[in-house]
Amino acid sequence: MIRQCRDDELEVVLAIVNEAAAVYRGVIPEDRWHEPYMPADELADEIAAGVEFWGWVDSRDELLGVMGIQPVQDVWLIRHAYVRSAAQGQGVGGELLSALTERVGGQLLVGTWATATWAIRFYERHGFGAVPREQIGPLLRRYWSIPERQVETSVVLAKPPLGG
Repeated sequence: MIRQCRDDELEVVLAIVNEAAAVYRGVIPEDRWHEPYMPADELADEIAAGVEFWGWVDSRDELLGVMGIQPVQDVWLIRHAYVRSAAQGQGVGGELLSALTERVGGQLLVGTWATATWAIRFYERHGFGAVPREQIGPLLRRYWSIPERQVETSVVLAKPPLGG
């Protein structure tokens, strides 16, 4: 089942994000990796900025995956999509993405690390198209608040895909 994450689950949300983000260690630029990958104050800042977290829960109401959605200007951003390691490959991320896509409609954008090829393939399997290289920087600067180093090392995918 998919439902909005509750305030009393924020520690679990952080645990899922930080466990699943371990795959980035040694893959993303070394200067962008830190422990924990997402500290509690960063999660609080994301929620304050309008990121709404949704979760996939099992029959015991245990969160196995989380994904954020954030309205920014004229688009919706998919933010912080992570699934517990033990539940990966079981459709949890796809179900979350489908539910959020249906919920918001309109233009969706997602940014991820250029070297996270598994994440890029995931979004492409779900109807997102890679944004042309020349549009990545302007989109990241317009819709996200991230350091310039992250802009340099990221890609953007869009649903529906954007033209060149």
